[in-house]
Amino acid sequence: MASFTRFVIIAAFLASLLLSLLAACVATPAVVTMPLPDASVPTAAVWEQAPFPAQVAPGSMPAFSYANVTPSPTLQPIPTPLPTPVPPTMQPLGPGGMPHPLRVRPLQFGVHAHLFWTDRATPLRLAKEAGFGWIRQQIHWKDQEGPPGFYAWGAELDALIADVNARGLKLMISVVRSPNFYGRGGSDGLPENPEALGNFVAALAQRYKGRIHAIQIWNEQNLAYENGGYVSTDDARHYVEILKVAYRRIKEVDPAIIVVSGAPASTAVDSPGIAISDIRYYSAMFAYENGVIRNYVDALGVHPGGSANPPETFWPDAPSPAQGWTDHPTFYFRNVERIRRLMEEYGLAEIPVWITEFGWATRNNTPGFEFGNQVSYEQQAQYIVGAMQWTAERYPWVDAMFLWNLNFAPLRARNGEPWHEQASFSIINADYTPRPAYWAIQQYIVQYNARRE
Repeated sequence: MASFTRFVIIAAFLASLLLSLLAACVATPAVVTMPLPDASVPTAAVWEQAPFPAQVAPGSMPAFSYANVTPSPTLQPIPTPLPTPVPPTMQPLGPGGMPHPLRVRPLQFGVHAHLFWTDRATPLRLAKEAGFGWIRQQIHWKDQEGPPGFYAWGAELDALIADVNARGLKLMISVVRSPNFYGRGGSDGLPENPEALGNFVAALAQRYKGRIHAIQIWNEQNLAYENGGYVSTDDARHYVEILKVAYRRIKEVDPAIIVVSGAPASTAVDSPGIAISDIRYYSAMFAYENGVIRNYVDALGVHPGGSANPPETFWPDAPSPAQGWTDHPTFYFRNVERIRRLMEEYGLAEIPVWITEFGWATRNNTPGFEFGNQVSYEQQAQYIVGAMQWTAERYPWVDAMFLWNLNFAPLRARNGEPWHEQASFSIINADYTPRPAYWAIQQYIVQYNARRE
């Protein structure tokens, strides 16, 4: 009897499948889009983009993504306990007799761009016309050094730095990715020997003296992905040792360069193979050697969250009405307030904050970034400007904020990925025309500067 039942089920399934195939044969043929051309630079063409699904609510909370997306956390115990606050000891002056820390006022606005091997003139013109004063460009150390001690700067980096300066924009370089002969276990994570990175940033500062205005030491180093596949609070202490050497070597060359610490990703995850929570990582950084970090950094890098949450909302007191990604502070822009309170607790109130990435995703097809499907271009504009205004009016301890990002939409479209999450954060379209956020930012910066005069 059981065999007969299975036979009936299988027969029904095959019949259903046959009917589906017959229906497909008579259905309207699908529209086939032409592939994007292989071009060395983005073009002005507007590529046809596939229809996007209407569903915006996530089916469930996502697993952690290496692309800096925080899931609803399941905290796991870490063997190393959280450190306790210690009294501060601040040096009176910085290298070269300059103030410590170096401050920039009024609030500075910058934008992250990718300017390697692409059209630089258009995004730099757009950045300048929007009112941004700074460009943040990430460089891979491993592309600039090899064999050990040999720096292959190349004409592309020379031209990039020259072009940014020619537009009257200040430049922050974010250094990431060790050469495998320096990284732990042959990886491209943080270098095992701090002096190796010290040598590199000293050479970088020397070659481009007066044309690099800030250097950020690493990026989201609390993610295992950014640290050779494993991360712990011991790595946070090792990071401070790296920062100490990098700061000293940079300042020996040019005391006017602002040294910014790498910004941990905004996350509550505590699992060494994935991430260490931002609060735990910052705490380990701040407590190391009686808070010695305060003497080796001009500004603390912070990457607050955003998800689909308006900038004024915060969990748990003012939660967002968005669908998902709302039940932890790390999903919110105002998570920067938690980091600031921690700084004050550890006696770091005299160190300013630089928000080196903030922004809102819009519709995209990248797993883990589904929250962006709730955000229209008009809402993106409202949230970005809202965060800028909120910071200007309520955070006197923030000296600079850098939007993520300027021009990843045309770059991703060129590679056939118009719906990639990086493209969704952009404030320009694939053809370089401005999105609503661009115009809103431009208008706000004009108003902000007028009030300062």
